[in-house]
Amino acid sequence: MALVSGMHHVSLLVADTERALGFYRDILGLPVSPERPDMAFAGAWLDIGPQQIHLLELPSPDPTTGRPAHGGRDRHVALRITDLDAVVTRLDAAGIPYSLSRSGRRALFCRDPDANAVELIEDA
Repeated sequence: MALVSGMHHVSLLVADTERALGFYRDILGLPVSPERPDMAFAGAWLDIGPQQIHLLELPSPDPTTGRPAHGGRDRHVALRITDLDAVVTRLDAAGIPYSLSRSGRRALFCRDPDANAVELIEDA
């Protein structure tokens, strides 16, 4: 019997919350949750239906360089999207590089401003 019933949130370390929001809020369109309590460090919570992404403005022990060029070969968060072409247009306009999924499905990989890998998978 599985004791895990779902995913609540994923936390990502960022160097600058506002810069990260430029990606997650402004490009991907995720709304900022007003429910984040006052904490000892800056950050933001982003809503994705009943799940969230927590941006934590804390020092990262991970390198931002030397990571695999294709985010599918690195640890990553995978998000469902409704329109891959619209996301490609936004990424191109922002000058954010990406690579298409090598699985053949309608998906791509990119990195946020802190080199966190993000997979964007179009709903079938």
